[in-house]
Amino acid sequence: MIPVTQRPGNVIEKKGAPMKETATLSYRGRNFELPVHVGTEGETSIDVTKLRSDTGAITLDPGYGNTGSVESAITFIDGEQGILRYRGYPIEQLADRGSFVETAWLLIFGELPTESELRHFEDLLTEHEMIHENLRHHFNGFPSDAHPMAILSAMINAVGCFQKGIVEPDKTESFAKTAARLMSKVRTIAAASYKVSIGRPITYPRPELPYTANLLHMMFSRPNKSYEPDPEIAAALDMIFILHADHEQNCSTSTVRMVASSQANLWASVAAGVCALWGPLHGGANQAVIEMLTHLHDSGESLESFVAKVKDKNAAERLMGFGHRVYKSFDPRAKIIKGACDRVLKKLGIHDPLLDMAMRLEEVALRDSYFIERKLYPNVDFYSGIIMRAIGIPLEMFTVMFAIGRIPGWMANWRETTIDPKARIYRPRQLYVGPTQRDYVELSQRRGRA
Repeated sequence: MIPVTQRPGNVIEKKGAPMKETATLSYRGRNFELPVHVGTEGETSIDVTKLRSDTGAITLDPGYGNTGSVESAITFIDGEQGILRYRGYPIEQLADRGSFVETAWLLIFGELPTESELRHFEDLLTEHEMIHENLRHHFNGFPSDAHPMAILSAMINAVGCFQKGIVEPDKTESFAKTAARLMSKVRTIAAASYKVSIGRPITYPRPELPYTANLLHMMFSRPNKSYEPDPEIAAALDMIFILHADHEQNCSTSTVRMVASSQANLWASVAAGVCALWGPLHGGANQAVIEMLTHLHDSGESLESFVAKVKDKNAAERLMGFGHRVYKSFDPRAKIIKGACDRVLKKLGIHDPLLDMAMRLEEVALRDSYFIERKLYPNVDFYSGIIMRAIGIPLEMFTVMFAIGRIPGWMANWRETTIDPKARIYRPRQLYVGPTQRDYVELSQRRGRA
C-alpha cells in the first residue's frame, strides 16, 4: 500500500515567496514530494510526472478514470453540481441565446465572436461548403449498407488530401479559414453519405441558408422536391449541436489529442475522433434509446413490466438514456433540451408510438422513488434521440449528428495541443502481466495445446 497525504498547510518561506503546495508519497521507506496543481475552479491534481524516474514505479489507472492527461482551458464540468461551461460561459446561456456557429468560434478561439468576426466566419462556412467534384466519386466506392460514420471518417481524410494550405493554429485568421473548411465540409459529407446510403442523388448546399438549416436541406431535399427547413426545427437541431460541441476529455476528444500529439494534421486527428465516437459505448447512446423503445414496442411488453425489470437487480434489463457517468445529480444539457423536445413534438404533431412511449417512460422515471433516489434522470441522449427521430433523421445518422456537433470541440482541443510549447507525444505506460523470459522452441519440438 502506498499512502499519499496532502499537505494543505505546508507553506515554507523561501526568499520571501511561499513554496507551492505538495503531497507526500511514502514508498519503500522513502518519502517523495509531489507537486499539487490547482485549477481555476479549485480542482486539485497531484503531479506524478517524475514518479517513475524518482521511484521506479508508475500509477495504474485502467481507463484513465482518475488521471488528468492535460491542462485545458476549453471546457469545465462539475459532475456533482451539474455544471457545464464552455470557456467559462454556462451552457444554459449559450443554448438559450447563442448559435452553434457562434459557439464553435468560442470553443476554438476562446472568446465570443464580435459581430464582424461572426459574419466573417459565416461567410467562410458558405465559401467552403462544397467538396471537390472528384470526391463525389468516392461515395460510389462504399457498399450501399456502409455505416455513415465509416464514410464520414474516410471522407474527412480524403478531403484533407485536397487541403494543401499550411495550417497555422497560432494565427486566428489563418486557422479560422481551416476551421470553416472542416466544419462546412463535414456537414456536406454527412448529408451526402446519407443520400448515398438510400440510393438518392447528392444535394448541393444552398449558400443563402444558415449552417444547420443547410444541413437539413441537403439531407431531405430531392431533385423534384425542395425541402424548406422550418426555423423552429432547425433551431432544435442547432441546440443539439451546441449541447454536444464539447465535453471535456471524453474518449473521442482524448483520441483527437492523442493523435494530435504526434503532430498529425487536423484532418487525420478529427477522422480518428470520428472512429472513437462511433463506438456504441460513446456516441451511440441516443441511438440506443430508440433501439430500446423499438424493442419494447415490438415485443408488446407493457411499460410497467419493463420498468419492473429495470428495477430488479437480478434482471439484465437496462434503461438507456437515463443517468450519466459524469453527472452525479443531473445532466444540465437535459434540462435545456427537454424544452426543445416538447416544442418540436408539439410543432410537428407527430403520433409515433415510440415517441409516445418515451414520454410515458419519462413520466415514470421522474415520479418513481427508485429513479429519483438513484438520480437516474433522463439525460441529453434521451431527448436528442427523440428530437432527431421526430425530425426524420434516420437511426444510423444519429451518431453522425453527434459528430457534426463535436467538430468544434475536437478542433479546439487539436489547436490547444498543437500550440502548447510544452506538449509531448502521448505515451501511456503499462503494467506488464505476461510471461517472463522464455526460450524459443523449435517447431518440431512444440507440443499441441489441449
